[in-house]
Amino acid sequence: MSTFVLRLDIARRTQDVFSFLADSENTPLWYEAVQAVRKLTPGPVRKGTVYEMVRRLPQGRVENEVEVSELEENERVTLRSLSGPTPFTYRYLLEPAGARTRLTLEGEISGEGLAGPAGLLAPLAGAFFKRGMAVNLQALKAQLERGART
Repeated sequence: MSTFVLRLDIARRTQDVFSFLADSENTPLWYEAVQAVRKLTPGPVRKGTVYEMVRRLPQGRVENEVEVSELEENERVTLRSLSGPTPFTYRYLLEPAGARTRLTLEGEISGEGLAGPAGLLAPLAGAFFKRGMAVNLQALKAQLERGART
């Protein structure tokens, strides 16, 4: 399992960033590899809510079940894969920084489950996903700063 940490400031209130991140159905709007997300658990998002996530990886289309394993309003959203390739935990930490929000992503990910030639790159998964997530977080920032609905 590889770990990484990324930080950036977003020119939106912490409540807005939290609301957008807590609803994982927004993920395809900013996370390049995520093609679709469907909430499997009825009711409002809470700790234990499960989503089906369809991603495009080097090996093609894959599905993961992802659980909200931590949810602290305006402070933390943690998503943990329950099934599928490249097991991961993404912990998004939010801190008010004046009129902005400081977002920290603590990621843990494995290349486990990658097939074919991509499987040979599994030991490099951490660096690969960190680079990809840096791009994705910039897209999240742009989406929110353009006024995405929260």
